Amino acid sequence: MSGENNTEIDKQLVKRVQEGDKRAFDLLVIKYQHKIIALVSRYVYDHDEALDISQEAFIKAYKALPRFRGESAFYTWLYRIAINTAKNYIVSRRRRPPDVDVDVADAHYFEGENKLHDLGNPENHLAREQIDQVIKTVLDQLPVDLRVALTLREFEDMSYEEISVIMDCPVGTVRSRIFRAREAIDKEISPLLD
Repeated sequence: MSGENNTEIDKQLVKRVQEGDKRAFDLLVIKYQHKIIALVSRYVYDHDEALDISQEAFIKAYKALPRFRGESAFYTWLYRIAINTAKNYIVSRRRRPPDVDVDVADAHYFEGENKLHDLGNPENHLAREQIDQVIKTVLDQLPVDLRVALTLREFEDMSYEEISVIMDCPVGTVRSRIFRAREAIDKEISPLLD
């Protein structure tokens, strides 16, 4: 299904919800629940808590839907609500965000990508595990705004413009946050790659 068709379907469903059709919102929940749960799970360790936070995000979205004007895509708006709900949960619990489940294959997004491809042989299994752990540790220590920007870009494959809408900041700020997050990771993994 093309993105344009997808957006049009979302618009129609949102309009139906705004006109009082609660079942249309159920369709939106079914369509996006797995993506939202996966997104929230990157910030909250406990699966049950991630489910609760995702449900809370959908409730907030449902309550706010009458005010949704369609200036951004529905899923972008929903992602923003989910991230803010997760961030509020983290702050309220005074917990740091958990490790993002990063596979060393995902590291091709970072500057050391060419060096990482050389680690594919069995002799370097320990090195791969060490790099994987360093990436997880650095991600865990990043400020939430840097972590959110990098996660949305690298793991959710969102554009800078979509991230800008979700994070409610200029595109330049998004680019800066992603750059700083990548730089922090690269700084820690570069010595392991030399």
